[in-house]
Amino acid sequence: MMKFNLSLLFILALVWNLQAQSSKGLGSNDPEAKKVLDEVSSKFRTYKTVQAKFVLKVENGSGKSMGTKSGTVFMKGSKYRISLPDQEIFSDGANVWTMNKEDNEVTITKIDPSGGSLTPQKLFTNFYDKDFLYKLNGLTALNGKKMKEVELTPVDKTKPFFKVLLYVDKSAINTTKIFEKNGNRYTYSTSSFKPNTAIADATFIFDAKKYPGVEVVDLR
Repeated sequence: MMKFNLSLLFILALVWNLQAQSSKGLGSNDPEAKKVLDEVSSKFRTYKTVQAKFVLKVENGSGKSMGTKSGTVFMKGSKYRISLPDQEIFSDGANVWTMNKEDNEVTITKIDPSGGSLTPQKLFTNFYDKDFLYKLNGLTALNGKKMKEVELTPVDKTKPFFKVLLYVDKSAINTTKIFEKNGNRYTYSTSSFKPNTAIADATFIFDAKKYPGVEVVDLR
């Protein structure tokens, strides 16, 4: 089982490049694909809270599984929490606590107020307009459902990946597939999605009392 770097927020940080670059002059985008992506983004913005379960699978160029992890993400406004078997990431909108359960160590960092920090919320909103060229490939069958397949190509050709496929089901991204230049493939799938459920603010704050003997590394 490969060790996943979940500090990058489910490895999708490979995709959502927050250092925006204009796609002007590098090709044209498909207006039909933009309609699908805009609908996904607009729908997500209406949710006050989100609780979702996800599965992240990694395969090498030969299609051999290199590992699978399941987890849960909670979001409320600018707050979020990512729960995995070996790691927890908490954010109250100002600070981020990254808890490594194996080492019983938590690292605290401050969120960049300029907006450069990566958050799960940014993964579901207008990530596509400046960093990617996109086109609608049409309907395809996935997990027994008909979904819209949108293909993204990064503007920055130095990125380690060359293609991303989004599978949209009822105005929500159900599955994301990332294709790296080295042949590795990352598949992020949402197994359940519950919007507008009651989530206490304490969910997003690290409580050291729940982790006896935890070592705290404060980098703020």
